[in-house]
Amino acid sequence: MAKFVYDFTEGNRDLKDLLGGKGANLAEMTNLGLPVPPGFTITSEACRHYLAEGSVPEGLEREIADHLSALESAMGKKLGQADDPLLVSVRSGAKFSMPGMMETVLNIGLNDESVHGLAKQAGGNDRFAWDSYRRLIQMFGKTVQGIDGELFEHALEELKNGRQDTDLTAQELQGLVETYKGVVREQTGKDFPADPREQMRLAVMAVFDSWNAPRAILYRRQERIPADLGTAVNIVAMVFGNLGDDSGTGVAFTRDPGSGRQGIYGDYLQNAQGEDVVAGIRNTVPLQDLERIDKRSYDELLSIMETLETHYRDLCDIEFTIERGKLWMLQTRVGKRTAAAAFRIAVQLVDQGLITLDEAVTRVSGDQLAQLMFPRFSKEGDLKKITKGMNASPGAAVGKVVFTSERAVELAGQGEDVILVRRETNPDDLSGMIAARGVLTSRGGKTSHAAVVARGMGKTCVCGAEELEVSASQKRFTAPGGIEVREGDVISIDGSTGEVFLGEVPVVDSVVVEYFEGAQPDDELVKAVDRIMAHADSVRRLGVRANADNPEDSARARRFGAQGIGLCRTEHMFLGERRQLVEDLVLATSKQERQAALDALEPHQKSDFIGIFRAMEGLPVTIRLIDPPLHEFLPDLVALSVKAATGEATDKDRALLAAVKRLHEQNPMLGLRGVRLGLVIPGLFAMQVRAIAEAAREVPGARPEIMIPLVAAVQELEAVREEAVKILQATGVDALVGTMIETPRAALTAGQVAEAAEFFSFGTNDLTQMTWGFSRDDVEAAFFSRYLELGIFGVSPFETLDRDGVGRLVRIAVEEGRATRPDLKLGICGEHGGDPESVHFCHEAGLDYVSCSPFRIPVARLEAGRAVLTRNDSDTR
Repeated sequence: MAKFVYDFTEGNRDLKDLLGGKGANLAEMTNLGLPVPPGFTITSEACRHYLAEGSVPEGLEREIADHLSALESAMGKKLGQADDPLLVSVRSGAKFSMPGMMETVLNIGLNDESVHGLAKQAGGNDRFAWDSYRRLIQMFGKTVQGIDGELFEHALEELKNGRQDTDLTAQELQGLVETYKGVVREQTGKDFPADPREQMRLAVMAVFDSWNAPRAILYRRQERIPADLGTAVNIVAMVFGNLGDDSGTGVAFTRDPGSGRQGIYGDYLQNAQGEDVVAGIRNTVPLQDLERIDKRSYDELLSIMETLETHYRDLCDIEFTIERGKLWMLQTRVGKRTAAAAFRIAVQLVDQGLITLDEAVTRVSGDQLAQLMFPRFSKEGDLKKITKGMNASPGAAVGKVVFTSERAVELAGQGEDVILVRRETNPDDLSGMIAARGVLTSRGGKTSHAAVVARGMGKTCVCGAEELEVSASQKRFTAPGGIEVREGDVISIDGSTGEVFLGEVPVVDSVVVEYFEGAQPDDELVKAVDRIMAHADSVRRLGVRANADNPEDSARARRFGAQGIGLCRTEHMFLGERRQLVEDLVLATSKQERQAALDALEPHQKSDFIGIFRAMEGLPVTIRLIDPPLHEFLPDLVALSVKAATGEATDKDRALLAAVKRLHEQNPMLGLRGVRLGLVIPGLFAMQVRAIAEAAREVPGARPEIMIPLVAAVQELEAVREEAVKILQATGVDALVGTMIETPRAALTAGQVAEAAEFFSFGTNDLTQMTWGFSRDDVEAAFFSRYLELGIFGVSPFETLDRDGVGRLVRIAVEEGRATRPDLKLGICGEHGGDPESVHFCHEAGLDYVSCSPFRIPVARLEAGRAVLTRNDSDTR
């Protein structure tokens, strides 16, 4: 029979698939002999059964009862016992960290009788007992019974009347308990459950259900966490940080998760329990202050932190509680960190001998590298700094102030940049945090909910800006000096320094971009990036090329490490002032007119190619022959029709209108373009091939590759190839001739196409459109958001390559193409070439290179190295 419950002494960190990250790490700390309260874990397998079947698996309740009995024996007290109660927490714990997204209930086991027993345990501390009881009802009511948390918060705030929660007396808290029980009765029609085992059972079900809560689904989608994992549930004997000033709770990191620098880092809050630290309800003190408050616990904590970092060989995030001078470890996990910290820490661990350079490359990601390339604020000029908070998550964010997540989502959906401003955030603010450019809070520290979640998302965040008075109801905040900022006003926040500025602050390139451009600043971060990139380049198999259409982009791409150009789109060379030349060609009605238009175009083409070849001297340059959807190069049909209808049309306008009507297409993306256009307009492709060849003759070291677009049948390719080869031979230029695989038929007949092609480049933008049967320009705004909500897409197929559909076509084309031509060169040049997950697919599929925009080249280089070194991407999240 399957086992669904594990004592902490039975597990270890390698069982996180089954026990979740929290349970596996509690077990690991128990095995290390660290002070962990006893408890047990209900597996994620039980959760998956519950979510699929609507009921718990057979035997689970018996296993829970057996483990609870063992826990009661170990603690010498029983759950809810009136005179000497055992209390437990019920906490979620998925495989991947999802801070604040799922549920936790503390103090399970309290009722009107056992609250007196708890006070007796605490030496007659009635205030502590009633505080714990009110916390249980508040958490249970919101989490398990679905009661609006504001009802509890409002009652608490009304009672506090401007005081701290620690100032409330035992009598006041006892009255608050009665108020809370009244809220429960009014909202549910039932009394708060007094049976401790029923409390625990319902709390376990609530944790299971929270896996599919909207905020958890949204977070998983944002972090690309699989939806079918489920969560484990941890039941742990309670230890109390709210027993007085000799007790407390805290969060610690073994290194600074913001910068990566070594040192003592974290927050501590005396006389506090559970979520008080991360919720930001009271401002914490720095962890260093614990040395003054409780030196023995402080020294023990530092020793444990060193043990855990050495054991896990990484930055560890730790939650702990001190109960009357006794230190307890409640959680550890490999900590989330900023992009800069990730690179610094990876290199530090190499230098300390804890990991290898191979491992260091797998500890960072292309997404993190992209974050480091974001611009930073220029601090020159007249800047109006209004306050400074904690630099919780780096970056430079500018936007309009909003005070609710709903407003953030609304304005972001209209294309506005927004900054979400709150007193403190909570898990319900996740949608607003995702929509916003940055987050600013007046409360909370660097381990608050806002800071932890923002760092995980790579979102700019400034926390604990205590000088700000934030009023969400009045849609404004005030700052020192009488400054008032209202919703819609623009502010700039610097997550690297914690500074907040009024108005828009200009931005400049990051030091990492300057490094890729060739500068060598004396910067610790840049040195770390350089070491990681050098090793990734040394191990990667995939080449990395650039999508570039002009000499300037080509030169920048080479500085960024491009090994050639994988896509030069010649139609982009005909925009602007040259548009008229293409229009003349398309609308030509005689052979003479057509040849005149071609003769006018050729010198422009040759000049462009010369510049690109010079920028990429010695490296391959893949040039796609013209592939314009005709509507992009023809006069506007509606405008010409209006002119004709109003009598304003000239003879030329009327001639243009007749030609445009003749060539008008209902779906230009599937119309006369690519190879079809080259076959319909004689001389067009020949002109381009001749311009390529003549340019190559003038640039020593030029390595042109000619790509025929939108081929669906080998016969199309053969017709163009024959003419191209004749021109190349006549000019004495050696160039590969290949095709772009962007139609499903080309992929499915790749064995035939390879007979005429020396290389394939997968145009995954069009291949995605044609495989899914929708137009990117039309559908992304129309229904993609709904598809993401429903889970039909985990991520847009235009952002990350669809492995099951489009990916299968790519694999078929690779296999059948190479069966025909073993030395067939294979690449990808759609937007997916710079997407980290898609780069891994390209490595697995056996492609030779990826090609992407110049700014994505470093990302692709890094991910190509990680693709070699990472055996299981899902385990390195």
